[in-house]
Amino acid sequence: MPHKKMINRTLHREIDLLKKMFIDLGALVEDRLSKVCIMIETWDKDLAQEIIRTDNEIDQMEVQIEEDCLKVLALHQPVASDLRLIVAIIKINSELERVGDMAVSIARRVQVIQKKGKGSFTVDYTPMANKVLGMMKMSLDALVRENANSTRQIFIEDEEIDILRNQAYKAVVNELDADTGHAAALMNMYLLSIHLERIGDRACNIAEEVIYLVEGDIVRNE
Repeated sequence: MPHKKMINRTLHREIDLLKKMFIDLGALVEDRLSKVCIMIETWDKDLAQEIIRTDNEIDQMEVQIEEDCLKVLALHQPVASDLRLIVAIIKINSELERVGDMAVSIARRVQVIQKKGKGSFTVDYTPMANKVLGMMKMSLDALVRENANSTRQIFIEDEEIDILRNQAYKAVVNELDADTGHAAALMNMYLLSIHLERIGDRACNIAEEVIYLVEGDIVRNE
């Protein structure tokens, strides 16, 4: 029995270390999204370059967390809530890495728009970007607290993101119809909304994993 208690203490100590690494990754991703919000509002090319240049930080942390999760699974064979937590971390870890990639994609789109020139036309993506950032913060906070109560709000926010994406599409199409000569910049302008929408989708995926972790219910595709 003492040996079993020692194994459990070791397992929970390693899980606590995993949680800390995961929280650090979440904070890093939130930082990137905060910078995306500023970049989209100010069209700051230096900030765009910084987001692209620091992408490896997120990639390296994602790999390290996955490797550590697999080690815990192999060495301790956790069960019940411990197993669900580690599986959730592995899945959400991948989602966060994708969010980092999308932040880079947004930064590259901004660079193309600046290079090609968009004329006087613009789309105000600030509300959409801030909403996406809020969804991501909400989903990660729910995970850290292991509290699924707030996650349903994320799905409502996601519907509003889709509406904002559709509004951006109509605005860009109208501008293309005007034959402004800035087609490449305009298409990249629209693609910004696609990347933001997909970040919102990642926040929904995280929320689904939190619900499963806390309540044991699979809510995908509902």
